[in-house]
Amino acid sequence: MWAASCLASCCAACACDACRTVVSGISRRSARIAYCGLFALSLIVSGILREVAAPLMEKLPWINHFHKTPDREWFETDAVLRVSLGNFLFFTILAVLMTGVKNQKDPRDSLHHGGWMMKIISWCLLVILMFFLPNEIISFYETISKFGSGLFLLVQVMLLLDFVHGWNDKWVGYDEQFWQVYVALFVVSLVCYLATFVFSGFLFHWFTPSGQDCGLNTFFIVMTLILVFVFAMVALHPAVSGSVLPASVISFYCIYLCYSALASEPREYGCNALHKNSKSVSTGTLTVGLLTTILSVVYSAVRAGSSTTLLSPPSSPRTGKPLLPLDNKTDEKEEKDKAKPVTYSYSFFHIIFSLASMYSAMLLTGWSTSVGESGKLVDVGWPSVWVRIVTGWATAALYLWSLVAPIMFPEREF
Repeated sequence: MWAASCLASCCAACACDACRTVVSGISRRSARIAYCGLFALSLIVSGILREVAAPLMEKLPWINHFHKTPDREWFETDAVLRVSLGNFLFFTILAVLMTGVKNQKDPRDSLHHGGWMMKIISWCLLVILMFFLPNEIISFYETISKFGSGLFLLVQVMLLLDFVHGWNDKWVGYDEQFWQVYVALFVVSLVCYLATFVFSGFLFHWFTPSGQDCGLNTFFIVMTLILVFVFAMVALHPAVSGSVLPASVISFYCIYLCYSALASEPREYGCNALHKNSKSVSTGTLTVGLLTTILSVVYSAVRAGSSTTLLSPPSSPRTGKPLLPLDNKTDEKEEKDKAKPVTYSYSFFHIIFSLASMYSAMLLTGWSTSVGESGKLVDVGWPSVWVRIVTGWATAALYLWSLVAPIMFPEREF
């Protein structure tokens, strides 16, 4: 007994030392990576609890207080939502605390980059506390998560548009003597368009099988191809300051969203020939799907939260005062000690992770619906289909707006 107690104490001490070592190794430069890791951990915990927590939650009277015990899928969804709510509250609290941080002299700058042991403990306590809340609160969070997920998808679209326009401007901005740049622009655009049309052919083959009435799938694919032609015509119009590179990249992204939407159709749906014969999904497939979801959401959250174009850092503007020469070492020391402005908005960074928490919960729960055997899959079901389709249409609308807005409002800067 004494040996077992001693062994347990040693294991706990080793675990604490390991955790302390990891926390102490988080520097100012790696803080964003640490937040990324904590968010990824929340998704992994959600995925694990989605599979194993249902039998335990059935025994909790404040959760299972129904006359008839719900299906297992209900408890799986509830577990994911509770972890997501804890994660959402953690990042929302940080977002509120970081509001108005303008320079690195602000004491809250140290809170953003340090105090990791306290943050990890707080995160764990918040997640655990969520499992003691009544179902009504979780149901309300489920409702608002669908709106928060839409905002996160909108941020993803804005990121893509910002990226492709920046990419095009950078390449076009090179000296005209570098003809290789224009060749690269042509090659990349050609590859994107070829990939778009070849991919659309596969979509017709996979999702409009013969013998099935697949009018809805045909509409989705044809509508996407129409948008591809509209992108090219508008971008190449003489009155529009457009370019073929952004149009080709957005076209490929829209056809990918169309594929993602059709692939999310329920497995028993006759027009989903891609998975028509798969009655069950292996553990490996589920793992790959979960990892893909984690990487996609984490990248978008970090990229958006660190963006200086979506929301510029709240640094103070320059006053325009002339710089006086330094007379002595005291003035030089004061110059070095001046507060440096922050490079990105800490508050916006955490808000993005809050929205990503909502979005990831919707993915892991099939947007809080169970559709037959698809209820056990990641990001499968008709809600997922329509979210992807609407996201593609929103991408098209925002891209076209970015082309015509400078003509409609020439006095404004876009």
